[in-house]
Amino acid sequence: MSKANIEMIVAEAFDAAKKAEADFRAEHGEPFYCGFAWVNVTPGNCNLANYLKKKNLGEKAYGGGVDVWNPGGSGTQSMDIKEEGSRAFAEVLRKYGFKAYARSRAD
Repeated sequence: MSKANIEMIVAEAFDAAKKAEADFRAEHGEPFYCGFAWVNVTPGNCNLANYLKKKNLGEKAYGGGVDVWNPGGSGTQSMDIKEEGSRAFAEVLRKYGFKAYARSRAD
């Protein structure tokens, strides 16, 4: 896969994450359950993972792969909102054949 294709996919994924967060916030407000959400991309040496690391969009994950933290860019502490963004981001990557999984944990 070309670098241009990967750039397009990553841009689409970030846009989807931002939209998912905005849509969730518009419908539900900002739930108070605090936490973190991210997307894990595996394997950590695939073209996408290497691109994410090179562009400082992702970092090597402790359990393997590459993690993209808070892909929706939300400044909120609401785990629900961040989870929506992470799910949307991972869904776009999976649509293009990459292995990507949304993860989260409470604060």
